[in-house]
Amino acid sequence: MKLLELLDHYARQLTEEKSTVLARGLDAPIEATSTRRVARSGTLHLYALGIPDAATVLEDVPLTILPPGDLDPTEGHCLQRQGGELLIQTLDSLGQSTTANTIIPDTSGFFETASQRLAEMAAKSDYYALGPAERLLSWIDPDQAAGDGGARAGVSATVLTTVWNEDKVARWTKLGTLVVECMRQNKRVLLLCPNHQTIDELAGFLAKALRAAALPFKSLLSCYEVPTLQEASGFPLQDFGFEAQMNGFFAKSRANKATLRKLYDRFRELTPILAYKGQKQKDLNEVKLLEWRLMAEVSDLQGKIKDVDKTVGEYESLPVWKRLAMQAGGKNVASLGEYRVLYEEKIKDLMKEVEIAQARIRELVPEAAIPKDMRPEYEELKEDITRLGGTKKIREMLAASEATNRQAFMQNKRLVAATPGRVVTDPLFKRVRFDVLIAEDAPKIPAPFLLGAAGLIRERIIISGDTQDLTPSGGSRAHAGGLWRQHCLEISSSEIPHTTPA
Repeated sequence: MKLLELLDHYARQLTEEKSTVLARGLDAPIEATSTRRVARSGTLHLYALGIPDAATVLEDVPLTILPPGDLDPTEGHCLQRQGGELLIQTLDSLGQSTTANTIIPDTSGFFETASQRLAEMAAKSDYYALGPAERLLSWIDPDQAAGDGGARAGVSATVLTTVWNEDKVARWTKLGTLVVECMRQNKRVLLLCPNHQTIDELAGFLAKALRAAALPFKSLLSCYEVPTLQEASGFPLQDFGFEAQMNGFFAKSRANKATLRKLYDRFRELTPILAYKGQKQKDLNEVKLLEWRLMAEVSDLQGKIKDVDKTVGEYESLPVWKRLAMQAGGKNVASLGEYRVLYEEKIKDLMKEVEIAQARIRELVPEAAIPKDMRPEYEELKEDITRLGGTKKIREMLAASEATNRQAFMQNKRLVAATPGRVVTDPLFKRVRFDVLIAEDAPKIPAPFLLGAAGLIRERIIISGDTQDLTPSGGSRAHAGGLWRQHCLEISSSEIPHTTPA
């Protein structure tokens, strides 16, 4: 069976499972016997709700929680069942603990979403990276290995890597080495585990391996769901929650944007003030220059009056030839007196203009004055604005949406750990691509979900697990493949009967 045919087959199979959900009572409302809050990660909340022993809820199935009274319902997902309690991740707080919450699973919607994803992968294969996923066919469908005839063995060795070991610690140590190698090569890795508890335990183990390799494990590793364990391998798992990391990042981004907006607003506030002050200073300089010119002219006229008075006082003692020369030029005692009167009148007119200029100067001085700290502040702001790319660039940054961009944040994470059910049914994973897939306890992952996750991988797939899950009787690879198919077509545990592909 070819990959596209197998995807289409699994899509139909999941649709058939959806049609039997109601008959098996998987969507029946469940009355919670108790409710307690366990943890919070970013905007998500983790609650433990007590349920009857006979109630069945599959992992990763979306839920609606109906609080008592007129309170609004809350959406969430089932993470796992621990004894008589169901760990549920919710989008909103349930408030105070109460025993009257009603849980409404949407198992049929879960199967329908998964079926649509696989059908889309089969119909729009160009949109997905199905090359590495084809290497899984020989494991999921044992007949495929014989059909290939070993022709792809050399290629598969580089694309598909297997890590089988009965010792979990030894197996995880090998996975840690592979993860460190991928991180050093700047690869984007999707880590799959069949359940949330395995994800939490393996995340702590890989964090330890990354730290030992001197890599920034807190920024590299991200668990998509709220951790169900408080810590693993000595690491607090809340630090690795995707929602906690994303909200912390965007909270810091919004704080930085608020600081930037404050800087920009202050710059825009000071710019017109200093421009006004600069214009007033220019006007002040012009008026002062006018005053200086008027006073210089007055000084010249006063010098001429002084010369006239001196000449009149010394006129009788001047030699005859000098007086005759002065008279020839129109200057005698009478005419010098007239010149003096003209000079005095002109000085009076000039002094009126000087008074006007001085009055204008007194008005402009406070208007042009700049506070002592304003100019250094403005120069510092201007330097920061220039360093950030100018006011246009800052306006674009401030105009950008402040809403959290989950896709952009996901694409910047290097190692993302999630369950296959969430990868196949969450729309976010449909829009992102990874370089490497690591599937731990792979035989316990339903084959439709494993293929659905493999369609997001561009380069390499690593599958690992316990050897006992593959070779129950020491059989060949074909036996392992058959057992894989037997296990993986069970969508859940014993509650859902498995079927075998045609």
